[in-house]
Amino acid sequence: MKTKALGKNIIDKNLKGKKILDEIKRDKSNIKHGQDIWNVYDFIFLDKSKMPKLKILEIIIPSSSPFIVESKSMKLYLNEYYKKSFNKDGDVVKKIKKDIESITKSNIKIKFINKFINEPKNINLNKLTITKSRPNTVLKFNGFRSICPVTSQPDLANIYIYSDNELPIHWLKKYLISYQEQGDFHEKCIESIYTDINNKFNCSQLEVCGRFQRRGGIDINPFRGSSKKVLHKNFREFNQ
Repeated sequence: MKTKALGKNIIDKNLKGKKILDEIKRDKSNIKHGQDIWNVYDFIFLDKSKMPKLKILEIIIPSSSPFIVESKSMKLYLNEYYKKSFNKDGDVVKKIKKDIESITKSNIKIKFINKFINEPKNINLNKLTITKSRPNTVLKFNGFRSICPVTSQPDLANIYIYSDNELPIHWLKKYLISYQEQGDFHEKCIESIYTDINNKFNCSQLEVCGRFQRRGGIDINPFRGSSKKVLHKNFREFNQ
């Protein structure tokens, strides 16, 4: 995979502004609902008085977008704002929105946030010893691991699964652990998990969400579902 920044020690100095953003083509999917929530924790820019403002930026990209943005290029792009001045907070949001939409070829949502939604009530899948889960409950798998397909660096997450079906606990644990050496981007991992569970157990109601740990001050949290009932909001949790 050819990239502008990921996996490279030397980056072309002419790649400034939105030119540094790397687009990655999405695989087409029949999943009805989906979005990728990006939380940018270390975003800094200047107000009209040239004073720095540090905020948390939330970016939501629909899973229907033809392209996603490679995360290292997003980090480099956003890092440039530390020396850019804006009259209003809304002006910087509009600028970033326009640039990312030009890459993803889709409408995105973007705003500053100061808190996250509470984690949904869940059952720890790691500790379950029963044979099957109860329908209409949220299962949380702690310690999901996959690897970046370009750098082979590990990506870590908690995976949340909601289904109206009973799901076999042993199979789920073994299946999620099988991703430990698999090289895929966050978005593709969650899409594959949703598709594999749905194909195997024919769920009429299924939602899968990955709450990934931040890298470079950014976390990416894909959601895929047959509807937007439980897991599609921007919640965060502590590892337990």
